[in-house]
Order: sequence, then structure tokens, then C-alpha cells
Amino acid sequence: MRVFLTALLALVVATVCVAADLSIIRVWPGYRTAESFERISQYLGKDENLDSEHILRTTPAVRAGYYFLLRINNSGAATLTDAKIELQVITPFSPEPKTYNFAYTVPTGSHALNLGLTGADWPGKPKDEVVAWHLRVLSATGAELVKAQSHLWSLPDKK
Repeated sequence: MRVFLTALLALVVATVCVAADLSIIRVWPGYRTAESFERISQYLGKDENLDSEHILRTTPAVRAGYYFLLRINNSGAATLTDAKIELQVITPFSPEPKTYNFAYTVPTGSHALNLGLTGADWPGKPKDEVVAWHLRVLSATGAELVKAQSHLWSLPDKK
């Protein structure tokens, strides 16, 4: 029992330390066309290089859609493996929030990440905008490490 409690305490301390080392610097939401992702290497017959750009989509085969470009800083010494990004959005098409989950390994340092609502998950036109959004980065155990949200998400419910 003592070994279990020691291991649990170590996990909690590690999670708290990781959370302090992780921050979302900025979130830029907006629509992107499929053409905005084309690179010169694709004209030479190569596939889209998702490793260098950190792009996660709800429908991987569809590029056009509504994206959240995040700047994430992981100043900790370790890469966060098996992390999950939870994105909740309220769209002009539905007043109820929809939740999307993305599996992601958060590397050390500062980097950009594109989270895309594509295919049937974004039926809107290029000029349509998300009404409100809430984003959380979760550890492999489900603990919240960092979050960000739009101003409208934080407004009180007027029911």
C-alpha cells in the first residue's frame, strides 16, 4: 500500500510540474482553404508532410475547414506523450457545444499546431466563424494541464 501511495504522489507531483511548464501563448481561429496547405514538394509528387507542420484534422483526408492555430510552449525537460487536446466549439449551425478530441504528443519548446474542423465537422462557408470555443490540453491520465477559451465562452448563461 505504501508503494502505491508513493507512486500516486509522484504522479501527482509530476503532473503539477508538467502543468506549470506548459502554456498556450496564442490561439488564432479562422477558415483555411485546401490550397493554403499546398507545398512545393507536393507538386514534385510527395505527400503532405504532417510531421514538420503539426496539423491535426477531424477528417484527415479533407484540408479545407475551420482551424485553430495554436502557439504552445512546453518549457519542461520532457516531451508529453499520449496527451489529448479537447476542443469544444459553438458554431453558427448549432447552439449546443460540440467536443472534438485530438491525440497529440507535445514536444519540448515552442511550436505551432493547427487543429482543423474539416469535412462534415465544418459545413460552413469561408466567411463563417465559430461563435465561441474552449480548448484544454489533457495528460494521458486526463488531468488538465492548460486551457484557453474565447471571451464569449466565459460569459454567464442568461437562462
